Amino acid sequence: MSIVVTGATGLLGRLVIEDLLAAVPAESVVAVVRNKEKAADLAERGVELRIADYSRPETLVEAFEAGDRVLLISGSEVGQRVPQHTAVIDAAKAAGVAQLAYTGVLGGPEADFDLAAEHRETERLILASGLPYTFLRNGWYTENYTANLAPVLAHGAVVSNAGEGRIASATRADFAAAAAAVLAGPAEEHLNKAYELSGDTAWSLAEYAAEVAAQSGREIAYNSVSAEAHLEILTGAGVPPFFAAILVDVDRAVERGALARQTGDLARLIGRPTTPIAVTIKEALAAS
Repeated sequence: MSIVVTGATGLLGRLVIEDLLAAVPAESVVAVVRNKEKAADLAERGVELRIADYSRPETLVEAFEAGDRVLLISGSEVGQRVPQHTAVIDAAKAAGVAQLAYTGVLGGPEADFDLAAEHRETERLILASGLPYTFLRNGWYTENYTANLAPVLAHGAVVSNAGEGRIASATRADFAAAAAAVLAGPAEEHLNKAYELSGDTAWSLAEYAAEVAAQSGREIAYNSVSAEAHLEILTGAGVPPFFAAILVDVDRAVERGALARQTGDLARLIGRPTTPIAVTIKEALAAS
């Protein structure tokens, strides 16, 4: 039996691998990657590499073995996730894995925004497969905002159509720690369960702008605009129309409170409080 992490060289996957290596022997960890060279450092540390691609089902045949505990990290290609995830689920079922954990979205089947549709369908497919599962329904990464600090600082404004909606975000490292805890812990504690993972504190974008201002020493306004105006601003800044529409729709979901839930599941799984947004802002400013 191995602990297998798909998408292991991605931002989340690498963090999960690091947490696993701190908890279990390296020889029990498997990284499923598309590019062997990008994972050479993991191989040097004793992690087994299995080469496979979500978009090439034939490569997934040897990605899993009977009894493996598998983490399916959702694909990054919006619009292609369902066929990609279907290929992974089919391969996992054929191999007879002991657990399939999946990084979905906060709210699961109740998440009603466009970006959640592929996650909802993936959960349905996993349930239909009959595989023992664990749903890790991740809320928003704080880095979704702090990684975009450059234009905020340049223009002195956070622009959004989320109104006064609140976001219970946590860091990517927090979510990775939860996934590692589920995979490395006693399987019976987590099988056929769904965890709603979110930060301990929900904040508004007005509060986010104020915190960036306080830490940077600059004047940062919060410009609350209509969805139509926001779409125009984003496309005018060069954001592809398809992606701009997704961002605007997410902001609508934030305004409705879809990403504000504070369940405590994340803190319980990682055994500590989630990372405050002020800490993530400080780190992002230091790196900018």
